[in-house]
Amino acid sequence: MARFLLLYLDSNSECGGGGGIKHVEKMVELNKLIRELKTILYGNNESEPAAEACAQLTQEFFSENTFRLLIICLPKLDLEGRKDATQVVANLQRQRVRSRLIASDYLEDNLDLMDHLISGYEDQGVALHYGTMLRECIRHQSVARYVLNSKCMKKFFDYIQLLNFDVAADAIATFKELLTRHKSTVAEFLSRNYNWFFAEFNSKLLESTNYVTRRQAVKLLGDILLERSNSSVMVHYVSSKDNLRISMNLLREPSKNIQIDAFHVFKLFAANKNKPPGIANIFVANRSKILRFFSDFKIDREDEQFEADKAQVIREIAQVECKDCDLANERLLKTY
Repeated sequence: MARFLLLYLDSNSECGGGGGIKHVEKMVELNKLIRELKTILYGNNESEPAAEACAQLTQEFFSENTFRLLIICLPKLDLEGRKDATQVVANLQRQRVRSRLIASDYLEDNLDLMDHLISGYEDQGVALHYGTMLRECIRHQSVARYVLNSKCMKKFFDYIQLLNFDVAADAIATFKELLTRHKSTVAEFLSRNYNWFFAEFNSKLLESTNYVTRRQAVKLLGDILLERSNSSVMVHYVSSKDNLRISMNLLREPSKNIQIDAFHVFKLFAANKNKPPGIANIFVANRSKILRFFSDFKIDREDEQFEADKAQVIREIAQVECKDCDLANERLLKTY
């Protein structure tokens, strides 16, 4: 029954409460049915969900394409209907039928739905609902791989900077999930797309005028670079003078939180045993200022690991030697 009502809604140009009494009645019935679907999948205060009922519902949802209809029709539902539909879509990603996550198989054949969900960030009315659905869908590695390599991936750099704080925060939550969940897929993506990805990441996120964007970006950068599977990407990143300058500028931020996260990136430049001449020369030319900065660099709590890392950075900087020095061109006078 829910499928037929969704088909009706999909073919009806009216959104919200328009369309006359018949339309309103159908919307009330659809909202009721979606709520009942949610109860089957999640249970209620009186009973736990029944595995057999969940499996049957899951199989019907995907075999009859009701899943697609629910996503496409979401903007035409009222707020409560959108909330319930979001929970239904999220739960279906985890349901197994004969030990298989059939959501994964379905989405592999319907990857265009990911483009539809991503574009939802451009509509404040559905952005948070579509964002939640998207994060659940990319739990499947094949789906995440598609999104990472799609043209839509570049849109996240703009969505993260949207003026609506809640939507921007949701976009970066999805962005982080894409770049941290599936290790091997992420490593492959970053290796193949290193140049454009980090050019965008640096200019639009790390050097953003928005404090929240900078803070979240530098923390995510640390997570990416410190992930073992991204070791080759990390070595590439810490071999760049421009990247080092950005890291050093973030250390100058008034925000202690940004400083600490920037430190975890900066220490990778210092720890690199094969520093390119340009990196080594920057360290030598600015050695006294860097060492003075770190001698006063403290956090508000006792942290043995932080102190050990800081001591190691100080030792590394103190031991760096010039490589084909041209120190006049490597002094970062504005850095400290």
